[in-house]
Amino acid sequence: MLKLRLTKGRREALTGILFTLPFAIGFVFFFLHPFWQSIRFSLSQLKIVSGGYILEGVGLANYRTALVVNADFLRVFVEAVGRILIDVPLIVIFSFFAANLLNQKFKGRTIARVVFFLPVILGAGIVLQMEQTDYIMGQLRSGAVESGVLSGAVLRQFLYELRIPEASLDFVIEAVDRIPEIIRASGVQILIFLAGLQSIPRSLYEAADVEGFTGWECFWLITLPMLSPLILTNAIYTIIDSFTTPTNPLVKLVRETAFGGGGYGLSSAMGVLYFLAIAIILLIAGAIISKFVFYEE
Repeated sequence: MLKLRLTKGRREALTGILFTLPFAIGFVFFFLHPFWQSIRFSLSQLKIVSGGYILEGVGLANYRTALVVNADFLRVFVEAVGRILIDVPLIVIFSFFAANLLNQKFKGRTIARVVFFLPVILGAGIVLQMEQTDYIMGQLRSGAVESGVLSGAVLRQFLYELRIPEASLDFVIEAVDRIPEIIRASGVQILIFLAGLQSIPRSLYEAADVEGFTGWECFWLITLPMLSPLILTNAIYTIIDSFTTPTNPLVKLVRETAFGGGGYGLSSAMGVLYFLAIAIILLIAGAIISKFVFYEE
């Protein structure tokens, strides 16, 4: 029986192929095929018939309807982008400092890590949808606002008295209102930052200690540069996650258009336009953040 002998290079290449094979299969069957179907539907009018459906070509009519005729698509898209501009920096910053805190040695550290990651395990999108549609939670929130505990007007007045610039008030108030969602959306990012913190060689900190560096200098000269590639990774992940979460208003609009009488063609056109917009935003964000990333050689 002949034994197949592989060189070290071929073995490493084969190992790489085997590791990437599940992703490649998933990419083809769970992304490329549905995306191609969405493009077909967006260029057609879909009619349900007995035994299946038929497609009647309409060209770019669905895209014109989404961009020109439909009054909600562009408005909701702008709202979604504005929401991302608030969420992404807050989530990345919060997860970065939470990971630094959870990386310290203290009693109950394991439990604290589990608590921060629980929303990911339980499905934060589903939990948020349940809370938004739950009557009792809605009454509790409205009661809290009426009592002045969480009133945006009270917070705005307080910040105004502190001479906070008017341009910053809306951002601060919106950020405070979204604290629960920001915490829920930070589990994966905290885990990634934790892995990065634990991979930084201790010898770097020991050498810095010998040189007389303070903790603040170690943070800016060692921790932050070494984690900058992961900041890019988490920023990209957070943008995608925020754009595709079930609570995103544009995702809701696409779903409601498909099942609420707008038609699968118009819904697919909205989805394709949304995908292209996300791709452009990711390219811009990646290009900007990459300029500040430090890669160890």
